[in-house]
Amino acid sequence: MRLATIRTPTGTRAARVENNVVVPLGYQDVGALLAAAGSQDIDRIPPAGEPVPVEDVDFAPVVTSPSKINCVGLNYRTHILEMGRDLPEHPTLFAKFADTLIGARDEIVLPATSAEVDWEAELGVVIGTPLRRATREQALDAIAGYTVVNDVSMRDWQWRTTQWLQGKVFERSTPVGPFLVTPDEIDHARDLELRCEVDGVVVQRTRTSDLLFDPAATVAYISQFTTLRPGDLIATGTPGGVGAARNPKVFLTPGQTLLTVVEGIGECLNVCREEKE
Repeated sequence: MRLATIRTPTGTRAARVENNVVVPLGYQDVGALLAAAGSQDIDRIPPAGEPVPVEDVDFAPVVTSPSKINCVGLNYRTHILEMGRDLPEHPTLFAKFADTLIGARDEIVLPATSAEVDWEAELGVVIGTPLRRATREQALDAIAGYTVVNDVSMRDWQWRTTQWLQGKVFERSTPVGPFLVTPDEIDHARDLELRCEVDGVVVQRTRTSDLLFDPAATVAYISQFTTLRPGDLIATGTPGGVGAARNPKVFLTPGQTLLTVVEGIGECLNVCREEKE
């Protein structure tokens, strides 16, 4: 099954994707749908509006206001090596805020205060049921589905201190979507191609099988110290090929198009624009 959150004249709505149309449902976003559905069969939830062709949809972030956005840094072997780090014993975690999230076709705002905006293609995980101190098997069962994320990072801010938060939470910087795809369709994303392009040039390409901490391990680990709730988002990390690790370094500029693709899930296509004062 595929779910999405779409923008309508009356606000955002969760939607079910059926063939080439999107069917609005009576929930504000996919997170609200997951929280309310419980054991209910989402396939049987009645429509709350007319179907819309996929090509005509205005996609919001697949979850618009998650209670938590947890992100993993240094989680692909290729990226760890290019950044000159040792393989970590535990996941390297940081957080984002909900106002960083944008839709799969929205513009990325390049802030006036940063000159080093970098791409980071990632597999996203969306939680479907509450989870606390979970085993690996319980973590797998709690995953509602997978999505596409680009953890666009402001490197000059990220590296001002040893804490990364300030370089990761600029507003309107993080595409998420367009779909949530349930685990049964993609075998829990165990071996999917992940790719990033800038103006048609491939800058990152790997497979999710190269993850050091896979989704189940990551979800179980996070649940040891905080309760994960329906709609919570986890960005699982980026592979090698980021702009900051190149020689010379390369960063995003206004007018460029950033394409982020996860095989079997979908793609985010976002144009970069300069921030207007």
